[in-house]
Amino acid sequence: MDQEAVGNIVLLAIITLISVPRGSLPHKCEFYERAAQNGRSFQRTGTLAFDQNCVDAYPTFLVVLWSAGLLCSQVPAAFAGLMYLFVRQKYFVGYLGERTQSTPGYIFGKRIILFLFLMSVAGIFNYYLIFFFGSDFENYIKTVSTTISPLLLIP
Repeated sequence: MDQEAVGNIVLLAIITLISVPRGSLPHKCEFYERAAQNGRSFQRTGTLAFDQNCVDAYPTFLVVLWSAGLLCSQVPAAFAGLMYLFVRQKYFVGYLGERTQSTPGYIFGKRIILFLFLMSVAGIFNYYLIFFFGSDFENYIKTVSTTISPLLLIP
């Protein structure tokens, strides 16, 4: 790819990563819409917080997975993505039991999202180091992310 296309991809990734925290905040109008739907047309078994978490977590996961794989390293990003899918399954199963059973899966999932987010930021940082200073730390970043990714297995 030429330098201009890569620069545009990095700018798109930066804007996308900036929008990630905004997407995880609840919106007041959604709460009112869900409350209105909950009473009239169908019965929900989950709580509103659980539903909101499910709706907000997946787009955030896709954004950081895409950015980490594209800008940093695909293998650790894919491993973290598979781990996240497994953790979300554990979270859902735990939520069906006692609420305390779902907490470890929730926290574990947030840790994986943070890892993917940091991989994305490292890839963006490396791009700008190459652009401004000509220093390329891509091999170091890939080595560190590949080394750290198995630590995601520790609960």
